[in-house]
Order: sequence, then structure tokens, then C-alpha cells
Amino acid sequence: MSIIVGTRGSRLARAQTDTVCTKLTAMGIEVERKIITTQGDTVTNVPLHEIGRQGVFVRALDDAILDGEIDCAVHSMKDIPAYRPFGLVTAAVLERDSPADFLATSGAPGEARIIGTSSTRRKAQLLRHREGTIIRDLRGNVDTRIRKLHDGEYDAIILAEAGLTRLGIEIPGERLPPEVFVPSPNQGTIAVVSRADPSLMEMLSAVDHPMSRTDVAMERAVMEQVGAGCFTPMGIYCKAGHLIAEVLSLDGKRVERIEKELTTIEEARVEGRMLRARAQGLIEEAYRTLGISYER
Repeated sequence: MSIIVGTRGSRLARAQTDTVCTKLTAMGIEVERKIITTQGDTVTNVPLHEIGRQGVFVRALDDAILDGEIDCAVHSMKDIPAYRPFGLVTAAVLERDSPADFLATSGAPGEARIIGTSSTRRKAQLLRHREGTIIRDLRGNVDTRIRKLHDGEYDAIILAEAGLTRLGIEIPGERLPPEVFVPSPNQGTIAVVSRADPSLMEMLSAVDHPMSRTDVAMERAVMEQVGAGCFTPMGIYCKAGHLIAEVLSLDGKRVERIEKELTTIEEARVEGRMLRARAQGLIEEAYRTLGISYER
């Protein structure tokens, strides 16, 4: 059987899709790649929160699956929203790469003051942990961001370490420890989304990594209960059942944080509800400050 695998057109998205396709081909499954353009790819001159709600890199691929244009799609799992269209499933979660952020610099990391990122989480964490930091918005794919760094627009930029590894990019800088700079839920994880077709799901499950699936499922359970969306500075990281989750104010001065050992998804949901109750004011404040309607 041959399957059509959809992907965004960026170099990183294609590299991630190549990883999945190589694994499937090695198992005797024929694959065809198809590039799908998303709104997040075409609108690059404004921060993500001004484009729309979470999922700007996902919706077009979801629609292509449901319309039968492709059989499945490869995503950075952190881009996948909590709530999914009926008829779609996460058929496979690959073994997780590094979940950490990486501070790429043009000089010594400790001397970086003007740092580029459009992520509200990364902004808040930098402001909290690096006094004197000036944050400037930065959009574009990995190559574009690195070019802007080399052109001197920033002293440093924040990238996902996993993305650099997948692209084979080596650049000066430092890894930001995920215990301190808590990453976005599911960062460093590649997921394959498909139609809820049993035969297709069984085929794709061959590349699934159960331990990684469990960890990211814990993170998503917390994320779903907090319900803060991608506009609130929020980090969630689980490794072998050890959960760290935090919600910050946009300026990084206030934080609600939990650290727990988990054994079940239901425990993760309980912790998520507790974090939401404690952080509700920060969540509402972030939406209000950004001028975005908040639905509790």
C-alpha cells in the first residue's frame, strides 16, 4: 500500500517528514510526499498571536487529510492544538529529541542583550531569568532567523534545539535547561496525524515510541486542563513521569509553577486543573493585554 504524506514546505518540516518517510520505507511501505501551504507560513510579518488562535501551522494539513488530498501529515507536535477535528487521530509519536530551547548567539551568550523571539513564553522566561534583556519580535523559518542574527539585527535568537539537530546546524550559543526555561508542551516531538482509519493507523503505529507518547500525553493533559492557549506564557515538560509546569505573566515577574511525580493521565489532569485555578488571573491578563477575546 502507498500512502501520501503531507508536510509544510519549510526546510525543517521537510526534514521531519523525511525522517518519518525513511522509517516507513524501511518497513516496506511506499510513500509519496506532498507540500501543503499553511497560514502560518504565508503570514510572517506579524506575531503569531495576531494571526489567529493556536493551530495556524496545522489547519490546512488537517483539511487536506479530511478532504482525502493526503493520508497523513507530519507535525512538530507542539504546534498541534489541544482540540482536534472529528475523524483525525495522532497515529504515531516518534521518539522525542531534545525538548530544550537553544540561545543562538553572535558573540558570548552572557553578553547578549537584544534577543529575538515572538513566543510569549520565551519572552517571559527570558525577562524573568536574564535581567536587562531586550526582546524584539522574530518570525520566519530557521534559516531566516539565523540570517537575521548574522545580519546583526539581534545579539541572540531563541530556537528549538531539536530543530537545529534535525537540520544538522551547528551554531554558537547555549542550551537553556528545560527545568528552568520550561519548554512548550510536546516540544522536540514529531507526530504523525492521520484519518481515523484502522488499517492506516496500524501501519503508522510501526514508528510510534510508547515512552515518548506517554510523556507528551501527560503534557497535553495538563495543557488541555489549563486551557491557556498559545498566547499565555506557559511551559509544560514531563520526563519519565516527572512533571514541571508553569504559567507566567507577560513581563515574567509573576509565575505559578508546579512540580510533581505522575503515574496516570488522570493525575496529570488533576494537576492541570489545580494550575489553572492558581493561574487564572495571569491567563486572563495575558489575553486582555494582547487584545484577544478570552473564552473560559
